[in-house]
Order: sequence, then C-alpha cells, then structure tokens
Amino acid sequence: MTAYLIVRAEVPESDRDAFDRWYAEEHLPDAKAAFSVEKAFRGWGDDGAHVAFYQFTDLAAARKATGSKAIAELIAEFDRVWQDRVVRTRRVVDVAQVLD
Repeated sequence: MTAYLIVRAEVPESDRDAFDRWYAEEHLPDAKAAFSVEKAFRGWGDDGAHVAFYQFTDLAAARKATGSKAIAELIAEFDRVWQDRVVRTRRVVDVAQVLD
C-alpha cells in the first residue's frame, strides 16, 4: 500500500514568504523528481508549520528514498539555503487503510 514521507518545517515568520517561494519553485519539484514519487504536495498547518508530503508506491520505496544519496543532496541544499533558521522533522508513514 502507499507510503508517505512527511516533512514538517518550523519556519520563522520573517522567512515565510521566501521559504514558500523557494519550496514551491525549487525544492518540491527537485524532491519529486529525485524521489520519483507519484505525488508531492505541501501546505501550511494551522500551527504555522510548513508540511510537505511525498507519496510513494509502497513502504519499501519510501525507505529506499529516505536512505538514498538523493535525499542527502536535498538535505544538504536545504541546509545551505536555510542554515539553522528552519527546524524540520521527517516521518515515513505506511498507509494502512484508505476509504473512497
């Protein structure tokens, strides 16, 4: 079944507009291509955090991507651009049930 990599980022208000543009124009498209995911989407939580979702075909594909050179390169680029101003967490979720 489908799996997701979910990345939550705490972005300072002063960086929010620049972060939003950068993520939309550069990071999300780069990550989607690097991971070869089915879908990539993002938004802002009601707590002000930025949340990105990367949809994989299954848990094995998500685990492979999160241990890959591609994610290491994406992390390095993120760190280069945002340094220590944006704190983020990553979580892989294996979907157990979908209702249509």
